[in-house]
Amino acid sequence: MGTNVDQTKPGNGKTTNGKSGKSGNGKSGNGKSGNGNGKSGNGKSGNGKPKVMDRKVYEAELLRLQAELVEMQEWVKTTGQRMVVIFEGRDAAGKGGAIKRVSEYLNPRLTEIVALPAPTERQRTQWYFQRYIQHLPAAGEIKLFDRSWYNRGGVERVMGYCTPDEYIRFLRQCPIFERMLVEDGIILRKYWFSVSAQEQYRRFESRLTDPMRRWKLSPTDIESLTKWEDYSRAKDEMFVHTDLPEARWHVVEAEDKRAARINMIAHLLASVPYEHVEHPPVMLPDRPASTGYQRTDRELQHEVPDYAASLTDENIPSPYEDPEDFR
Repeated sequence: MGTNVDQTKPGNGKTTNGKSGKSGNGKSGNGKSGNGNGKSGNGKSGNGKPKVMDRKVYEAELLRLQAELVEMQEWVKTTGQRMVVIFEGRDAAGKGGAIKRVSEYLNPRLTEIVALPAPTERQRTQWYFQRYIQHLPAAGEIKLFDRSWYNRGGVERVMGYCTPDEYIRFLRQCPIFERMLVEDGIILRKYWFSVSAQEQYRRFESRLTDPMRRWKLSPTDIESLTKWEDYSRAKDEMFVHTDLPEARWHVVEAEDKRAARINMIAHLLASVPYEHVEHPPVMLPDRPASTGYQRTDRELQHEVPDYAASLTDENIPSPYEDPEDFR
């Protein structure tokens, strides 16, 4: 894949067999920040603002980890593995951005993002897990769930979109359902993106005036600001019932989006026993001699106008920068 897979692991000075971000304990580095509390090291800067991961360091490490994700996908494809990665957490905690970075260089035919809309009237009459089952992976596939069946344990519970009986049934059936997935050989990883009330509010505020992200702010998101503790209690109860030995919840501290993405991807790579897949060399064939084909006259085609040729380096608008990132 054009990258040296014999790289040094962060934090322990050892070389890897192609897996990035692994240390002896299966975590990236030692899994702790400078304060030793196991969080992503965002902390606070001298002026009281949350610290942000250096942009150059972030971009370089992200690209290295994305190369390893390509290696992992090749292993999944070659060995016929099936993988499900669940992204859950607070609104505006950075789930979508993490999914985008995970999938950026992966084959979309093998790695699919599953982001289901609200259930239809017909789906509401089905077994709750039924509409998710059809999106589970076949051999060689990875499914990234941008929210999942855990909607029932969070937003549906808090906003009253399900009955108390439906909620209790979900807590009882979910562990059984996930154990069935794991028992059948599916690699299941669950990530919860955690963000403070203050940072969530700041991100919501930025979306009010950001035309590129305004669509992300739904009425349910707005109402969630008034139900912070309700969501906290629902999450705590959900963890009690669904943090299983076979399918643990992994909490991603997401005050700093950059660090959150790096930590999440490094953990995913460290948790999967993938190996480098050797491919036989490919030789491009020589083109055969022409048989007399003549290209169609371009005047007979409807070509797209060359808008790019009209652009100059004058009056170039400033590039878009994510206002939810600290700079």
